[in-house]
Amino acid sequence: MALVDLIMPKLGESITEATILKWHKNPGDTIKEDENVLDIATDKVDSEVPSTTAGVLEEVLFNENDVVPVGAVIAKIRTESVVGVTPSQPVSPATYEEANLIEEVPYQPSQFVVSHVATNTKPSIRFYSPLVLNIAQQEGVTMAELENMEGTGQDGRVSKKDILAFVAAKTSITEHSVTVHPNPESFSQQDFTAGVATAASNNLQLIASSYTGNVEIIEMDRMRKLIAKNMVDSKHTSAHVTSFAECDVTNLVLWREKIKKDFEKREGEKITYTPLFIEAIVKSIKKYPLLSSSIDGDKVIIKKDLNIGMATALPNGNLIVPVIKNADQLNLTGLTKQVNGLANAARTGKLKPDDTNGGTFTLTNVGTFGSIMGTPIINQPQVAIMAVGAIKKRPVVIETPQGDSIAIRHMMYISLSYDHRIIDGALGSTFLNAVSKELENFDSNRSI
Repeated sequence: MALVDLIMPKLGESITEATILKWHKNPGDTIKEDENVLDIATDKVDSEVPSTTAGVLEEVLFNENDVVPVGAVIAKIRTESVVGVTPSQPVSPATYEEANLIEEVPYQPSQFVVSHVATNTKPSIRFYSPLVLNIAQQEGVTMAELENMEGTGQDGRVSKKDILAFVAAKTSITEHSVTVHPNPESFSQQDFTAGVATAASNNLQLIASSYTGNVEIIEMDRMRKLIAKNMVDSKHTSAHVTSFAECDVTNLVLWREKIKKDFEKREGEKITYTPLFIEAIVKSIKKYPLLSSSIDGDKVIIKKDLNIGMATALPNGNLIVPVIKNADQLNLTGLTKQVNGLANAARTGKLKPDDTNGGTFTLTNVGTFGSIMGTPIINQPQVAIMAVGAIKKRPVVIETPQGDSIAIRHMMYISLSYDHRIIDGALGSTFLNAVSKELENFDSNRSI
């Protein structure tokens, strides 16, 4: 008989933690190999965690809604065999002197374990998720404050909710001067804690009393909260600039109308405009590779692999961005199958974590919902995102060697939001014009 550790799996190169949504098994339940034990969620997609062995669930180490680092042991399974046992790795506690030093020096977001020392007691280990440490670093919460913070998570762990409440209350105290002590030394931890509680209570009352009239209050779901955070973070990170262009896509529209039935009969796939737009984007990025890059401090990282993200609306109204990997290596048929496959997987909740990782440029089609143009927000850490509007028939002046004439044409606005830290207006507008020319000069005699 042996105990096998069930590990929080690696869910993509940029994902360091996941939230436990639901346990499907309870301690004492029998588990088959590869049977789903729990559901987890990241800021990208939801996934299932199967059992790596058959046996009985001995112990669950985290509760639902806990945020768990990748690689952490989340449960133990009792098996009859000793084969494949993965023992837990003990963490050596820091000495008393080391712990005191930790409280004095800055800490890194990647730090998962911090020694917590109480006076006249032996050191014990306190765990902090990368999310909590990131928030602490951004909001200027010291290690001493983090150590003294009361957590509501498992075993007293500090959760995201705890640290955000602490930051909000601390800010309120700073701004409104809850209590003034003539002697700074007389301001004890109890005074501070009481002030935090008072400020938090006042804030809640203020928020609650601000709702007037006939209103309905809806709690954001987990994904919407993540989307909101990512959008605000992107605005704080990149210097957003948006340029616009108008395209005559008549040749493209007529070609698609002409071949779409034969294409579906031959390939078993419906051809939409999205793969045609992606094809034009890829050709233009080849000419201007800086549009497929990211910024790391003072360095610009140009991405040679062109992985194009396509913003996809979900049935619940949220948005997700699956990524077409190596889009420049695919022909139109390959792009069509990738676009349709990822879109269907997104709408049915079958996207894999890797399907949303590694994007280097993003396309969003605001025209799907009737908008003629948009100013999209950059999908970090990328430096540009393109929006295409609805295709509308309009009378347009056509210039020919025989003179000008007015004709009914299929017109579309496209826009490019780009990071002005690295992409200037000249390059952004030149790239946008290049995409426009690719679409306008589409070969209407092209074969499928």
